[in-house]
Parts: sequence; structure tokens; C-alpha cells
Amino acid sequence: MIHQARFELPELYINTEGDVLIFDKPYQCTSFDLVEKVKKYIRQQNQEGERRKVKVGHAGTLDPLATGLMIICVGSFTKKIEQYQTQEKEYTGTFTLGATTPSFDLEKPVDETFPIDHITEEQIYRVAQSFVGIQEQIPPHFSAVKVDGKRAYLLARAGEAPEIKPKQITISTFEITRIALPEVDFRIVCSKGTYIRSIARDFGQKLESGAHLTTLRRTRIGAFRVEEAVKVVVN
Repeated sequence: MIHQARFELPELYINTEGDVLIFDKPYQCTSFDLVEKVKKYIRQQNQEGERRKVKVGHAGTLDPLATGLMIICVGSFTKKIEQYQTQEKEYTGTFTLGATTPSFDLEKPVDETFPIDHITEEQIYRVAQSFVGIQEQIPPHFSAVKVDGKRAYLLARAGEAPEIKPKQITISTFEITRIALPEVDFRIVCSKGTYIRSIARDFGQKLESGAHLTTLRRTRIGAFRVEEAVKVVVN
């Protein structure tokens, strides 16, 4: 179960005519939460914002249980959202082998366990490389993908199993950075629309076991890097 994070923004200058802000989103904060916090900050800091509506939007959703880089566009820069969304993204994180969850991450409890004694480091490296290139990926049931006009996660939470069509993605880098079974750390560079949770599911299946995502951090979107992002204050 996700418990919403409580957080505040540090002192910022925001150009309400047009601005792009990059934040290091904290754990258990939704993308919507961060956008709403920026809107509230603008209203509080700019009296004119009380009288006129300032457009604010994000360039790419990040799951509540993930941390890292989020781009927030303000004013005229909201016209650039699609441009930012299409840029290459980089993630780091951890897969836990030997167990699956319905959501492919920690949002839902483990529903099935599998043996991992047969898995070798050589297999892990080989399977990681098998993902590199253009491929078809099926998004998770617990995702914002629309199925017959409805969000897949709403159908999944209602106990349904929505039929989701595969989407073409590109993975340009899949690096294994640590192996301490059942945990496997990674760095992935990929195209827009890639679900790292789905990679966790497929990674476990290719190892003839199971896997789910236990940590995820977005470190880069195009030329924007999380090291340069604004840190928010978690209460």
C-alpha cells in the first residue's frame, strides 16, 4: 500500500510566463502531487497568480514508489512537454529475483515465489544483453495505459485483467551493476514509454524464475540530470 509523502518545496524563483523546472521527486510522492505543489507555490509567491491561471504540467509520469528526475513546465514552456517526453531516459534500480507481485513492484504484495538456485551470474549478464535493441513490450496492468477508454490500473484494481497491446520500445543500454542474489542492480537507458516494471517481469521469466522491481530512480531525461535537480523537503 502506498502512503502519500508529505513534502515542501525550497525557495524558488519561477517565471510564470515560461519556465522549466527539474525536481528530484521523493519516494511515495506522485507526479500529480508535485505538479499541484508547484501550482500552490506559484499562487503563494505571486499575487498575480491568484487572478490568472498559470499552466503547469509534467513531462513524463514517475511512479509513486520511484524517485528521481521530473521535469515540470510552467506557462509557455508547457508547449514543450511533448518534446521533453520523447527524449531518452536513464534509470537505476534493483530487481528482486524469485518472487512476483501483481503490480511488478512493491505496490502489491508478493503473489508467487520461484526457485533461484539455478541462476548464475553469467545467465544474468546474458539475459540483460538480450533486452538491448528494439522490442515489443506489454505494459503492466497497474499502469496509466488506456484500455477501451479506461485507465488500466482502474480496471486492475477492480479485479479485472485488461488486455493490453504491446508497444515498441528501444533499450540502448542494460548494465548490471551489482549481483547479490536475490537482488540484482541495474542501469537502463531507454526510449519513451518503457516500463521498467515490465522489464522486471520479463527479466525473471527469461531466467526461468520470477522477479519484481524493488527500487527505481530516474537519473536522466535527455540532457537533464538528477544531480542538477531541485531537492524537495520531505516532512
